[in-house]
Amino acid sequence: MNTFWDRMAGRGPDEVTVAGMPVGPGSRVRLRPRSQADIVDLALDGRVAIVESLEEDDEGAVHVAVTLADDPGRDLGDARMPGHRFFYSVEEIEPLGEPDEPPAPRVLVAGIGNVFLGDDGFGVEVVRRLAEEPPVPGADVVDFGIRGMDLAYALQRDYAAVIFVDAAPMGCSPGTLSVLEPDVPDDEDTLVETHGMDPVRVLRLARGLGRLPDRVRVICCEPAAVDEALFELSSPVEAMVGEAVSLVKALVMEMIAENAGPGCRDRLTR
Repeated sequence: MNTFWDRMAGRGPDEVTVAGMPVGPGSRVRLRPRSQADIVDLALDGRVAIVESLEEDDEGAVHVAVTLADDPGRDLGDARMPGHRFFYSVEEIEPLGEPDEPPAPRVLVAGIGNVFLGDDGFGVEVVRRLAEEPPVPGADVVDFGIRGMDLAYALQRDYAAVIFVDAAPMGCSPGTLSVLEPDVPDDEDTLVETHGMDPVRVLRLARGLGRLPDRVRVICCEPAAVDEALFELSSPVEAMVGEAVSLVKALVMEMIAENAGPGCRDRLTR
């Protein structure tokens, strides 16, 4: 017998029709809350939002999860953080249609790892360093830490590609950088740790939810120590943060260029 959470985990339809127009993840809509008693409804009435997902509850009703188009913390909404993600019925949205030009392809750069385990926090430090610099064109740079479930849901957005930045033992000298294309097995059962981060497991969950970007790369750094309660990176790993930042920028540019041209050859090192 299915548990409550099993039933609630069911993904809603890929799209719904509102006012004769298809609406699904990535669609632009205008919010028209039916209730005006709530201060939030008053504040959001008429605002433009982006559909993040369509959710179906235990009774079969479809709810539209949205993030505000002009919210600077929109990535927090994609990570299902309160205050940045809102639910409305299909009767409470007005589809705005697609822009005259298709949206430019975007790449998600996901920093992952546990900052309390020494070099395991490498990915988090790289995206923190990226956030201090001018924005990377075409990239959403997000620190996911150990929030594997949030990352799986973020991958349901219309990203052309995703780059994971992580620490992983590959048998090399500490501080060695590698670029990998992960192999995602077709296992049917995916156990999810809500406060854990196994990249392959997250990718399997994302595919099970309905969408996985066409291009997935992992920038790995060989750690020196991840087993102790250390709160800083080791010297050889810290020394490679800057180079990893440059590598992320180069990969983003290459992925966007490949996505822009049909039939482009995959030139990334595997």
